[in-house]
Amino acid sequence: MCGIVGYIGSRNVKEVVVGGLRKLEYRGYDSAGIATLEDGKLKVIKSVGRLVNLEDKLVTESLDGHLGIGHTRWATHGRPSDDNAHPHQDCSGRFAIVHNGIVENYLQLREELEAAGHTFRSETDTEVVAHLIEEVYNGDLFQTMIAVGERIHGAYALVVLAKDHPDTIFAMRKSSPLIVGLGQEENFIASDIPAILEYTRNVYVLDDGEMAVVRKDRVDCFTLDGIPVLKDVYQVTWDAVAAERGGYDHFMLKEIHEQPKAIRDTLTGRISEDLSRVVLPDLTLSDDKIRAIDRIHIVACGTSWHAGLVGKVVLEKYARIPVDVEIASEYRYRDAVRTDNTLIVVISQSGETADTLAALRECKARGLHVLAITNVVGSSAAREANDVLVTWAGPEIAVASTKAYTTQLIALYLLAVHLGQIRAELTLAQARDVLVALDSLPQLAEQVVDTAPHMEQFAKEWVHAEHTFFIGRGLDYSVALEGALKLKEISYIHAEAYAAGELKHGTLALITEGVPVIALATQPSLYEKTVSNIKEVKARGAFVLGLTWVGNEDLAKSVDAVIYLPLTAPDVAPILHVIPLQLLAYYAAVSRGNDVDKPRNLAKSVTVE
Repeated sequence: MCGIVGYIGSRNVKEVVVGGLRKLEYRGYDSAGIATLEDGKLKVIKSVGRLVNLEDKLVTESLDGHLGIGHTRWATHGRPSDDNAHPHQDCSGRFAIVHNGIVENYLQLREELEAAGHTFRSETDTEVVAHLIEEVYNGDLFQTMIAVGERIHGAYALVVLAKDHPDTIFAMRKSSPLIVGLGQEENFIASDIPAILEYTRNVYVLDDGEMAVVRKDRVDCFTLDGIPVLKDVYQVTWDAVAAERGGYDHFMLKEIHEQPKAIRDTLTGRISEDLSRVVLPDLTLSDDKIRAIDRIHIVACGTSWHAGLVGKVVLEKYARIPVDVEIASEYRYRDAVRTDNTLIVVISQSGETADTLAALRECKARGLHVLAITNVVGSSAAREANDVLVTWAGPEIAVASTKAYTTQLIALYLLAVHLGQIRAELTLAQARDVLVALDSLPQLAEQVVDTAPHMEQFAKEWVHAEHTFFIGRGLDYSVALEGALKLKEISYIHAEAYAAGELKHGTLALITEGVPVIALATQPSLYEKTVSNIKEVKARGAFVLGLTWVGNEDLAKSVDAVIYLPLTAPDVAPILHVIPLQLLAYYAAVSRGNDVDKPRNLAKSVTVE
């Protein structure tokens, strides 16, 4: 993995492919490369490191061909290096391929191919596919691709150039996203829409188990068995500006500031005009099915898992259904207790997270009803789940998720109220209280974003901190977990979150003089106990930054500094109170000179297990 771009037409191939790769830099990568077919020969140029390194190599290269493929790689098999970068070729130089995903049986295939005389140049699983194509090829690349698809196991989005087919690009996908952009006498291939949005808004979204034969004047789609498929054209409604920084220094800061709009968009049309009920017309779950639900499993990874922890609290409170929040990478490998009436809720910003998709597919195979919460309409999760709640956050480019997280929370609150009302566990007055609070969040979020100067100052003061701790109780603890994750993933400061009541069970041993502690104290029912915990860390010399609601002047007596946040219903406070923690992480990363939008070792969407 991570980014794929392909082009066939009359434009400058180098500009189109490299420009498309640049639009995909947000996905995280460690090397890049490009292959073109020129004068009957394949030309492959690649480089470890940032895209600029590849561009430096291309300065003296004409690349005059009319078709090409490119790739930005995030290492899975083999260290980052020129040899391990994509595209990969076979021994004869007849084929060049780029690949997202993991070939799970590559070692077995490699041994077979080496025994047949193939020589490998890299450590990657991808190169196996190039040699396998060469081994199987009999002059018909279409049938060869079908045969290769039968031999390789795992997840893949494959795009192939062949010297013998100078007017065609072949593409296929299984469990890894791939789209085809449709133009006039030109066509495009990409792993994500921003790569080609400059040139077209009309795309085919390849479904799992499909392939495409792409020429400049036509695109034919098939199943992996070779059966023709008629595809609907999906029209992209957001423009290229939405994928640019819009004047902000980084995508992450832009996306933090976009949260009021993202929250508003995700709420729009989903609450009745009198704010008395949730409106989810696309939900196919019948009222009888909802009343029969005996348990909910929320399955997610990373930030989405943290959103699930908040969802657990509100779903249990409003709908009175037991909820388990499961880490997707662990879920399939234990015998979870499920019944025919268990609802599965999978959460994934991209809708392509490999572990989450695997859990989704297993649960569907067992006949369970799966509801996906995702930010991408045409994603695998959106297409494969029984029901979908789309979070209308718009494109999220920064690796560190911000607006996707807050809109995931919105979706979970709407779901909780909807289930609670149908199950008669939530009265009309109770539902209205929650929905009124949700409806006010866009305006309040605008006020919270204004805490940026304060969070920037704290970040500068803590720029040399080695450790930082976040504490909270109840919903505040779930928010603390997300705050700690944001800080460590982009600032590289070691950060941990703890349930404040657990301090005496070992955590206090980590508190030393001057260590920063961020204490969330936004839940009135737990406020006094939280203050007691704050005093425990203060007694050990910690510098404590407290977050609480406007008007609660009492907290200033127990902490070193306070951030006052707009007053809202305690249940929905997590949606607002995560924003200052996002800002703290952002400014800490900036102060330390880090690459905020592309933190080391991380990718935007983890599309391999």
